[in-house]
Amino acid sequence: MEFMERGMDKDEDKEEMNICANVHSLNIHDVRTEAENIRKHQTPQHTGSDCVKIRRYRSAVVCSVLLCFLLTAVIVRCVIFTQERQQLISKNENLTKEREQLMLKNTNLITEREQLRNELQICVGWTCYQSSFYYKSNEKKSWTESRRYCTERGADLIIINNRQEQDFVQNMSGAAVVYIGLTDIDVEGRWKWVDGSTLNSSFWASNAQTTEPDGGTRENCAVTVAVPRPQFFHLVGWLDVECNRAYQWICEKRISQIKLP
Repeated sequence: MEFMERGMDKDEDKEEMNICANVHSLNIHDVRTEAENIRKHQTPQHTGSDCVKIRRYRSAVVCSVLLCFLLTAVIVRCVIFTQERQQLISKNENLTKEREQLMLKNTNLITEREQLRNELQICVGWTCYQSSFYYKSNEKKSWTESRRYCTERGADLIIINNRQEQDFVQNMSGAAVVYIGLTDIDVEGRWKWVDGSTLNSSFWASNAQTTEPDGGTRENCAVTVAVPRPQFFHLVGWLDVECNRAYQWICEKRISQIKLP
């Protein structure tokens, strides 16, 4: 009995081992099969997802590059626009300055034209000789009033510098006695021209009876006489006379004093 029981136990043990082996073999096969099935089903899905991700990444990179390029282009264009705008502003400022300068120049030309017109109107009736204009009055005034008439017209009483000019004045004055711009009113005996210059060439009249100037402190202004007169002892040339006497006069205006545009 005991031997039989041991045999039965051995048989049962073998059977259990076979069953376990079968189960173990089945489980491994099933597990492998299941894993392969899962791998087969999952691999395409995972591969597609990775491709989508790669495409999205590439698209993002391309978009970033394009965005950077566009942003750079915009910045460059803004810089160029700013520079062009600044250049236009500077050019406009220069044009404004040039316009103001032209307007000022035009105003100055108008002023000079009016001055020249006034000068020419003043010089109507004047005689041009060498480098000056000369005007002989028809009316008579004192030496001081005669000079004022000249200075109000931008001139002065005539200054005679040489024999040629003296001859011109004699011809111009004719039979008239005319004031010239010579006086010793400041210092007796020191004759000076109205511009302050000293007397270099003189054409004082003289004859057997008298020699000019001879009036002393009473006669401090000079006239010129071209035609002999009994009242002046038939003298021809310069004579000193009383400054308050009324005579004609000659004004002189140098051409250099006339402002031309």
